[in-house]
Amino acid sequence: MSKAIALGITGVAVSFAMLAAGFVAGNRSDLNAAPYGAGEAQPSLASAVSRSDVEAIVRDYLLQNPEILTDMQAELEDRQREEQRLALLDAIGNSSDAIFNAAYDGVVGNPQGSTTVVEFFDYNCGFCKRAYDDMAALVADDSDLRFVLKEFPILGPDSQKAHIVSMAFRTLAPEKYGDFHRTLLMGGRATEATAIAAALALGVDEAALREEMKNPAIADAFNETYELAQQLAITGTPSYVVGQEVVFGALGKAVLKEKVELARAQN
Repeated sequence: MSKAIALGITGVAVSFAMLAAGFVAGNRSDLNAAPYGAGEAQPSLASAVSRSDVEAIVRDYLLQNPEILTDMQAELEDRQREEQRLALLDAIGNSSDAIFNAAYDGVVGNPQGSTTVVEFFDYNCGFCKRAYDDMAALVADDSDLRFVLKEFPILGPDSQKAHIVSMAFRTLAPEKYGDFHRTLLMGGRATEATAIAAALALGVDEAALREEMKNPAIADAFNETYELAQQLAITGTPSYVVGQEVVFGALGKAVLKEKVELARAQN
């Protein structure tokens, strides 16, 4: 039995207990309020349906129809998913520019593409490394696709420092950002040293790079990204925003392509 089902059963049991108590209380109120003529004996509370009677009926019903618990849990999960979908839709609408058009984000594919995929990533995320080929294949196959890379360092100090170098590099050489991104992401563990080495290999001046790494706008950009992630219920990488939907996890090229097509159909 899954944890969700177990929690659902607990909730159902509590609900039925409350119903039972309310049923009994209601019967007692009816008895106390009912008018009786002179000489007519008022029924005693003992003759009313007791709480234990109701609980026994409920127990027997659940034992005979246990599938109702699964059905109720499924309905609850459906409602929770719909509530989350609506909340995320609202969050995307309220923060659209920061999600899709932030000046500090890197872009690969067609910068003027009519459809945008936004990826929250960390250079030391193994799933992000595996998902790189999905992104590369999508932008290669779709000349109208704009792919935004939102730097989201959440995997420790090495990631934080590597992403600082990456943000500085993008400012100095935005036309080479895609190459830098591939080199650092698909290499070994990303650190400040490996990120600087990748940047220098692509022709960026080291002194200029180190100076740009001190830019306080980099920390501001990270803070805004963290706030966006919180609004969008993003806690891991990779996570994507495609159209009006948030997609969690490295689900593969086929799923992302499907989401792109859906986003285009909604426009």
